[in-house]
Amino acid sequence: MAQKRDYYEILNVNRDADEDEIKKAYRKLAIKFHPDKNPGDKAAEDKFKEATEAYEVLRDSEKRERYDRFGHAGIEGAGSDLGFGVNLDDIFGDVFGDLLGGFGGSQRSPKRGRSLQYNLEVMLEDVIHGKEVTLEVPRVESCSTCEGTGAKKGSRIVSCPQCHGRGQVTQSQGFFTMSRTCPRCRGEGEIIQEPCRACNGKGLIRVKRDIKLNIDKGVDTGFRYQLPGEGEAGTNGAPPGDLLVVINVMPHERFTREQNDLITSAQISFVQATLGGKIKVEGIDGPEELQIPPGTQYGARLRIPGKGVPHHRRSSAGDLVVQIGIETPRNLNELQHKALEHFAELRGESPGAHHGGFWDKLFRHYDDDDDKDNAQG
Repeated sequence: MAQKRDYYEILNVNRDADEDEIKKAYRKLAIKFHPDKNPGDKAAEDKFKEATEAYEVLRDSEKRERYDRFGHAGIEGAGSDLGFGVNLDDIFGDVFGDLLGGFGGSQRSPKRGRSLQYNLEVMLEDVIHGKEVTLEVPRVESCSTCEGTGAKKGSRIVSCPQCHGRGQVTQSQGFFTMSRTCPRCRGEGEIIQEPCRACNGKGLIRVKRDIKLNIDKGVDTGFRYQLPGEGEAGTNGAPPGDLLVVINVMPHERFTREQNDLITSAQISFVQATLGGKIKVEGIDGPEELQIPPGTQYGARLRIPGKGVPHHRRSSAGDLVVQIGIETPRNLNELQHKALEHFAELRGESPGAHHGGFWDKLFRHYDDDDDKDNAQG
């Protein structure tokens, strides 16, 4: 009887090779010398057997330790000889499972339902006051007629006569046996004699389902709600997927949101800007009173506290921020003109003599507006 070769030499790996190195080495040899690839080649078949035997020992930490200490004598009678206790399906599943999706196994294993995403557009007012909305979600559910079995009520689901309920058929080739999905039941292991008409035997139907959702105060574009179990149905008893609702807050015609502040604008006269006073501005919930400090400049941003967007899941809110514009008076009568000139003299200013002062800016702004009006006309 010929002396057996060293297992490490057969796989062409070092004695300190790790599990991944051993697996890769065997995979390479198994592909090269597989009997299906080398029909009728006895030498290739022998090399395939030899490589498989080596791998079967070296992949097992206990057998490998005995082999390293005692050589072939340490594993005699331990099932290392092919055809005596070696499960090739197990070996091939270990080595090629990541490439071929595994060997064997019924397709009726439970599979969680697919999760869905729903993009929801809401108004600014909805995230300020909160709102309950109803979503119409198309999804796949278990057929209520057959309760997800796919079979007509009263009919029988029988074991597949070809694979005898295993979902697999086996084929012997030489010294080993390979398994594949049963072509008749497609791995289900069962045959539906009379399919359910409502779902055509699939056990699943597509429906539109109304789902209620409460929009929280203070959420913003990009905020996500995850609704567990509101996705599509699972199969073979597995749970359904989830529904992910993504919020998109639509632009508002009067307000711009900056985090939790609401930005708007208001026009005041230069007298109000100079002397100060109170004005009414339009807030999201109606008119609000705004105090104008004396000497307010064009472009100033004045705040009304707590009149903005609520903070999410907090009792406080942002501010209503009013950006100030100053109106330049038009079509002054002679008395108003003289009054302004007198005011300028009291301040030591003259629109015609001094550049860069208040009146120069005021009338230049007025002239610019007239130029724009003329250009548009």
